[in-house]
Amino acid sequence: MTTNTTTFLSSDFLTDIKTQTSDSHKKLESLPVSASILSPDMKIEDYIHYLNLMHDVHKNTEELVYPLLSEIIPDLDQRKKKHLIEEDLLFLNSNKTATSKVFDKTEMSVPFALGVFYVIEGSSLGGRFILKNIVNNPQLSNDQGVSYFKGYGDKTGSYWKNFLNVLAEYEQNNNCANSIIEGAVYAFDSIYNHFGSIKK
Repeated sequence: MTTNTTTFLSSDFLTDIKTQTSDSHKKLESLPVSASILSPDMKIEDYIHYLNLMHDVHKNTEELVYPLLSEIIPDLDQRKKKHLIEEDLLFLNSNKTATSKVFDKTEMSVPFALGVFYVIEGSSLGGRFILKNIVNNPQLSNDQGVSYFKGYGDKTGSYWKNFLNVLAEYEQNNNCANSIIEGAVYAFDSIYNHFGSIKK
């Protein structure tokens, strides 16, 4: 299959999904737990709490969403991040004991799952921005305790564009924009509820 990256990356669908998830995205970012890791005086316990919450998100994603997308996203296994959070928690001497279910759906369609994954992958871009703040904490450094936020490193931008290309091509071939967008809004709202329900 030959793809024209420029064509897909400039598709109306990619504009639509960004626009239609904007409110849910802003709502999630407005939560105190989201704001805490962007604070100039971020406390290490807030950081650990955030990592624990995101561990639930990625664990649930890898169990529920990944099996549905294994034939669609070529480098899916390279995008797993649960183990990175576990490395960071280990460095911080924090044991993740209890886990919570983030997504309450037991069955998803492939387009819906792609919408969920759009949110999960998009968080890698934000992670690069957050990284600049968290490395200022004396208990962290560019090398230790920040594996999750380092994500794909310098390849983060290209990983995101490659995913968007796959997403837009799939939508064009299957005419399923509404289902993908529904999955993305669901993911933002589910993570919002998860962040608000679990206390430190």
